[in-house]
Amino acid sequence: MSNTSNTSNTSNTSNTSSETVEERRGGAGSVQSVDRAVSVLEILARLGEAGVTEISEELGVHKSTAFRILGVLENRGLVGQEKERGKYFLGAGVLRLAGAAAIRLDISQEGQPVCRALADDTGETANIAVLDGDAAVNIMQARGAAAVTAYNWLGRRTPLHATASGKVLLAHLPRERREALVTRKLARFTENTLTTPAGLREQLTAAFTDGFAGSTEELEIGLNAVAAPVRAHDGAVIGAIGVSGPAYRMERALLPELAERSAKAAADLSRRMGHAG
Repeated sequence: MSNTSNTSNTSNTSNTSSETVEERRGGAGSVQSVDRAVSVLEILARLGEAGVTEISEELGVHKSTAFRILGVLENRGLVGQEKERGKYFLGAGVLRLAGAAAIRLDISQEGQPVCRALADDTGETANIAVLDGDAAVNIMQARGAAAVTAYNWLGRRTPLHATASGKVLLAHLPRERREALVTRKLARFTENTLTTPAGLREQLTAAFTDGFAGSTEELEIGLNAVAAPVRAHDGAVIGAIGVSGPAYRMERALLPELAERSAKAAADLSRRMGHAG
């Protein structure tokens, strides 16, 4: 009875050990396969297109292995093949995944450290704004060391034509929508506010070309600002980031430098949002 039990226990232990080894082998093989599949996508992203031989050499595997991986990716729509030339390229499935990932990237969450860094870099108040109908709304704010005002711009809707962020957002709208907003009656807030379509168009063209926009006491006397566009993974402008401060400190002569710093922050945030350019 005892011998039978011991034999049984030995057999069970042996089976368990064997299964564990197989599971480990299978797990390692699965991880390796996933790693190779991701590597194939990265290769195609870098090269644009490649054949089985080229991919197998890049991976350091046999052509049959590379072919199997490509077959799985093709079935999932992640790669496509030009049948005549035998070349593979990234498929529409990658765009689907990229789009889903980009939607989940929250500009306010991703923008928090960038906004803070811009405020620290310039010493002024940094803001991130997005389009909200016919206005810009500030969704993120950080104050720099030189920002003495306690005014809170967070959540405030501001006019597109009288603010730096608003001009950036307006400049990158589709032509018909932009024209509809430019040609409507433009409210005057100070003597510097642009209220003519021609004048506003000129500044919007400059904002589009230069990659930033400015506002000099156009919303409030004594307040200047600059801003640059934030882009999504597909290049579309989804927001604006910039700095604002008192005109006596943010003088006109300093605005180009502050605009350059804002543009760098915008590029950083755009990368965080999936934009590769």
